[in-house]
Amino acid sequence: MPPSIDLPVTARPDGRAPDTMRPVSLTPGFSRHAEGSCLVKFGNTHVLVTASLEEKAPPFLKGSGKGWVTAEYGMLPRSTHERMRREAAAGKQSGRTQEIQRLVGRSLRAVCDFTALGERQIVIDCDVLQADGGTRTAAITGGFVALSQCVAFMKRVGMVTAPVIRDHVAAISCGIVRGLPVLDLNYDEDSTAETDANFVLTGAGGLVEIQGTAEGAPFTEDQLTALLRLARKGIGELVELQKQVLA
Repeated sequence: MPPSIDLPVTARPDGRAPDTMRPVSLTPGFSRHAEGSCLVKFGNTHVLVTASLEEKAPPFLKGSGKGWVTAEYGMLPRSTHERMRREAAAGKQSGRTQEIQRLVGRSLRAVCDFTALGERQIVIDCDVLQADGGTRTAAITGGFVALSQCVAFMKRVGMVTAPVIRDHVAAISCGIVRGLPVLDLNYDEDSTAETDANFVLTGAGGLVEIQGTAEGAPFTEDQLTALLRLARKGIGELVELQKQVLA
């Protein structure tokens, strides 16, 4: 278990301690048609993730003997307080959407053996049903569950024999809010944070990606270290939950 973190108590919007996550649930097999799926909830952020198997690799991998994992991300029109227009209706994806789906894809590929997968592609679709901060971290965490289910299906039908997934991967947001490092920001905190960061780690604790932005004054190395400590605690809890629901 990650070491306890001694932080001063502060009044967060929902009354949580600085190092406490929102209630998290992972519901695997939520979609009856997809090879893998997960309904993930980080508090009031709800994301439906599906994993779809395609029996061919992308053109750039043709003949290589290797497969690929990619991701798509989108927010439903009433996932926020006001209706947003569907990006398909607008004819293009926003920069934010493209950035998030690339992050999800990179995060999941970091724990995959593409030779074991063979010349196939798994597409991870992340649809935000309800947003309250942390949609990308929820998508990555639930995306791993959906990916694992898809790989388990492939094993059952004899499509793969060697392990495709090398380790767990999960993600969490952290930030500096009113001068204090806190774990798993909701929208109220995220929108007012002095520093906003997202961490993607493997089950073994390896760093996959860190996204950190100072919204006001630059943050210090000590503050970054404090955020990483919080992230390790939160991701440790998420990985344990992934193991439970996949057991």
